[in-house]
Amino acid sequence: MRTLYHWPLDPNSRQARLALAEKKIKFTLVAVTPWQPSEDFLCLCAEGVPPCLVDESENGKNIIASSRAICEYVDEIRNAHTQLLPPSIQERFEARRIAHWFDIKFSGDVNAYILSERLEKTLSAHGAPDPHTLRLGREHLKFHLEYITWLLEQRDWLAGKTLSLADIAAGAHLSCLDYLGEINWQNWPSVKSWYQKLKSRPSFRPLLKDKIPGLPPSAHYTDLDF
Repeated sequence: MRTLYHWPLDPNSRQARLALAEKKIKFTLVAVTPWQPSEDFLCLCAEGVPPCLVDESENGKNIIASSRAICEYVDEIRNAHTQLLPPSIQERFEARRIAHWFDIKFSGDVNAYILSERLEKTLSAHGAPDPHTLRLGREHLKFHLEYITWLLEQRDWLAGKTLSLADIAAGAHLSCLDYLGEINWQNWPSVKSWYQKLKSRPSFRPLLKDKIPGLPPSAHYTDLDF
């Protein structure tokens, strides 16, 4: 039995969900609010923030925290449907590099401004989003979308010929911004085409059903032909 502790609009939680779904691994979801975790969750997960995967079997229980550790752990399950790291060593290290880019750089440049203001600040009743902070995050987002465009000019997927953990990481982060209507897709045709491919995969469908009370998704969020 596998249980994933997550929060619906947390990019790291979404990475774990996408990786599990791509591998066709069954799991149960338990919601955890990142800025207000329960005592039970803090006892389970030393990091204190989702995602956290609990994998129980006759051989014992594994507790895996952080999206990167969960995604790599899931990919090493050999009896599942597919591999999320490419066969060639060049594409494997490139997939890991790009995933790390989104985990660290994108998160610090964009999420720390936009998601922090529009999600955490709003939902925790800490006031209205700050326009200056949002403006900075949106300027940073343009740089990252330009970088994704450059990658896609050379490749079918972000790290090479096949979908990998790089696409899962990028798609998870961008999907949260898409929920909020923060991306003008018409200005980024290459990124839009790539995201449409990702959004149309069966693994992505549960994410499109996510709803946050008091914060409805953008009008096109569930539309595959947006």
